[in-house]
Amino acid sequence: MACTTESVADALRAAASVVAEHRTELIELDRAIGDADHGENLNRGFTAIVTAIETVPETPGAVLKTAATTLISKVGGAAGPLYGTAFLRAAAKLGDRSEVDAEAVVELLAAALEGVQARGKAEAGDATMVDALLPAVEAARGAVADGVAAVLTAAADAADRGTESTVDMVPRKGRASYLGERAVGHVDPGARSTALVLRALAEAAK
Repeated sequence: MACTTESVADALRAAASVVAEHRTELIELDRAIGDADHGENLNRGFTAIVTAIETVPETPGAVLKTAATTLISKVGGAAGPLYGTAFLRAAAKLGDRSEVDAEAVVELLAAALEGVQARGKAEAGDATMVDALLPAVEAARGAVADGVAAVLTAAADAADRGTESTVDMVPRKGRASYLGERAVGHVDPGARSTALVLRALAEAAK
């Protein structure tokens, strides 16, 4: 079943709720290897998204574009530009389509990944959100025949595994990279938040 404009807006509200619920966890993950602002910044951004889409834009792409511009304008640190670029690329990929089917969801996720990599210059193994998003996109492609919820669930499952893999990585991007080997043993907060958002979208799609 395809997603409508309202269901895309509802999915973002669900993501905002999950980010708020895990705000402290994300702060603590970031405190260990960064500057402890990831949870606070992301929560502020997603709270602002909920306000921005109270009057729901006309198309799914417009909802995502509103989310993107809100994050870019409201969120400091790396999270705002990276998440904002992800949503912006996804919105551009959707264009003015009125519904989002499983194939479109895969396209959106791939566009979001491209945006994050273009913005942050991170690759697989750098211990960033890319390590959650890259396997998510690959898993999503494999589930496209089973519908939107299956695509997002496969993506979320893969993102969880990708997030866990960052524990053993030496970070090569962001503030954590300054710690080098000392950062090994810690989950990357950007990967964790990516997995949380994807899980929220998957649950909303069900």
